[in-house]
Amino acid sequence: MGQTVPVPRTIEVDRPRVEGTIAVRGRRRLGFAAFGTPTGRPIFWLHGTPGARRQIPVEARRLAEEHDLRLIGIDRPGIGSSTAHVYDDVLDFAYDLDIAADSLGIDTFHVIGLSGGGPYTLAASVAMPDRVLGLEVIGGVAPVVGPDRVGGGAVALAATFAPLLSASRTPLSFGLTQLVRVLRPFGGPAIELYRVVQPAGDRRLLGRPEFKAMFLDDLVNGSRKQISAPVSDLLLFTRDWGFRLADVKAPVRWWHGDGDHIVPLRHGEHCVERLPHAELLVIEGESHLGGLAVAEDIIQGLLPQG
Repeated sequence: MGQTVPVPRTIEVDRPRVEGTIAVRGRRRLGFAAFGTPTGRPIFWLHGTPGARRQIPVEARRLAEEHDLRLIGIDRPGIGSSTAHVYDDVLDFAYDLDIAADSLGIDTFHVIGLSGGGPYTLAASVAMPDRVLGLEVIGGVAPVVGPDRVGGGAVALAATFAPLLSASRTPLSFGLTQLVRVLRPFGGPAIELYRVVQPAGDRRLLGRPEFKAMFLDDLVNGSRKQISAPVSDLLLFTRDWGFRLADVKAPVRWWHGDGDHIVPLRHGEHCVERLPHAELLVIEGESHLGGLAVAEDIIQGLLPQG
């Protein structure tokens, strides 16, 4: 008798409760996706580089439903439904986030940022000190220029090519968009190929069906029209951010895997030493995406205690 070949498990992630765009400065728009309860306590989730508005773990979405939270993912310019644009600096993004909060009827809120979303998360506190209650940074990018700079890591390497990156931004963005469109039908195998060459922590995470489904859903919806945001992110990360780490007054919990191969742990340590009110939480045995594996712990820490 022949052997039965196991059928790969397919997971579908729930659609956002609300999804659309918000008008911001310069007649531009930012895409957003909201999970949880429409009137719950608001938390903005800022995606990584690359990433888009649906790059939010299913555990975080579930907790939002259970604990009356309003979890909102925002597309940065040049991804998903957002208008393509390059800010003057990282801080400039926060003024669009301020408008987005007003448009959504939000007063005060927390911000969570993954990897490339980390600098923008810190910027939110600088631009809106009276609105931002606290920050959660997951494997966040550190400054590589200016007085807060730190060497090493992928972004520091990109800084050496900053002039070339700036000059070739448009063709690079066009090429990346076309490449993703070609690869989109093969998203599952592409993520599997990426997974097998990553460190053990990221391999474990991307081997979980629900995480793979979330990444695929975000890729398909975020790259449907354009994908210039990662190039713009790298440009801004290699410039002065428009603020100093000492300017961030909100409390920060900085989550970082001790095996992070993209943003080294010492970058997190460097930032936490310079932030006025910050705590470093080292995720043992995890690499760059490890913070997503502790999404439940991150959200639980934002719930009322007692």
